[in-house]
Amino acid sequence: MNKPSIRTLLLLTILSLSLSSCDRSVLFEENVRIPDNRWDAANVIKLEADIPDTAQLYNLYVNVRNAGGYPYSNIFLFLNTTLPDGKRSRDTLEVTLADDKGQWLGDGMGDIWDNRALFRERMRFPQSGLYTFEIEQAMRQNPLPQIMDVGLRIERYDDPAGR
Repeated sequence: MNKPSIRTLLLLTILSLSLSSCDRSVLFEENVRIPDNRWDAANVIKLEADIPDTAQLYNLYVNVRNAGGYPYSNIFLFLNTTLPDGKRSRDTLEVTLADDKGQWLGDGMGDIWDNRALFRERMRFPQSGLYTFEIEQAMRQNPLPQIMDVGLRIERYDDPAGR
């Protein structure tokens, strides 16, 4: 049996370190694939996140992955939130996907673009427990083509100024 080279061992060490160094500020992140890249308005994306700390500040983001053939520069979404006690709220969001010149925003590779749009900054959840988030597409076109994934990210906000 051949011994691995130093180069191979170094590469494996770097790879394992990069995989183990996750972003500790992320409390929750889940993205849901849209079947056939055609988001039907009846396809409501449902996500559940356990929020343990009501004193902690959080940033909430909505994630959208689109293909380059998406026909609009933005997307409107409804975000329904159900608190642990059953109270509900509904927000309307606009996520800008392209600039005024038609250049896609976000991180892109080839024909695929990932956008993370800040929805709420430095917010506190009023209750600890399981929250349910439902994301609906709110565009006039149905189904909405070239939307590949939609999701939510919740990060702990650590204010360096201590505010």
